[in-house]
Amino acid sequence: MMQQGSVFRSPNLLLLLVVLGGGIALYHSIVISMAQDWLKNDNYSHGFLIPLISGYMVWSMKDELRRLALQPVNWGILVLVAGLGQLYIAKVGSEYFLQRSSIILVLLGIVLFLAGTATARKVIVPLMYLLFMVPLPAIIWNKIAFPMQLFASAVTEVVIRAIGIPVLREGNVLYLAQTTLEVVDACSGLRSLTTMFALSAAFSWFSVLSTTKKWILFLAAAPIAILANIVRLTGTAGLASLYGEKAAQGFLHDFSGLFVFVVGLLLLMLTSKVLHGRE
Repeated sequence: MMQQGSVFRSPNLLLLLVVLGGGIALYHSIVISMAQDWLKNDNYSHGFLIPLISGYMVWSMKDELRRLALQPVNWGILVLVAGLGQLYIAKVGSEYFLQRSSIILVLLGIVLFLAGTATARKVIVPLMYLLFMVPLPAIIWNKIAFPMQLFASAVTEVVIRAIGIPVLREGNVLYLAQTTLEVVDACSGLRSLTTMFALSAAFSWFSVLSTTKKWILFLAAAPIAILANIVRLTGTAGLASLYGEKAAQGFLHDFSGLFVFVVGLLLLMLTSKVLHGRE
């Protein structure tokens, strides 16, 4: 039977508080360890923003959600149990990615059980967006990062040769006249790629573009992140060839990371504006 109202009304409120209390008890240590990774691992420093953006996505739909009739479905319990099963198995196997990502399945199960499929369809994207806060297993990260290091090194070699700077490349190492540069994990572009995908997903969600153009905007994150990283590496190599190794280290190296983010953000905004212009 259709039930008009809010999940925040009694007795729904009492059930919601019990479920949230159980969730906090289960996940508080997992969330704390994940936040520590965000602090220590620069590749996932954007993790602090993801829950806030996800929450804002849901808040922006508050009027639509209030108008939805509550139609709780009992099979939401199955989804919840599946999420808890994933959490248990991952804890037994000490697999952090599965432990942390299980929270998404658990939240989906709670929404289905308390509010129904219509509400779940509305909040599925904000829930899936939480995946951007979960650090990938190191073995998967390294499998992706190393080929990207080689690709970035090869493209950078072509570009700096084209602008007249002599260079010799061996794998991910660039030999310049005055110094040697190694394209390490942090310079592979994977860090900016993950951040840019998280950013483009939020841009796409809040845009008024058609579904097709939302996907174009989201996928544009990949070439934008790669281009910005190549510009960064080329600039670093150019400075190192003129001023030596110190020019590629310290403040300038750290600043170049911020430069990649700013350039990527501007290109993403430009892409969004072009797509809006064609809408």
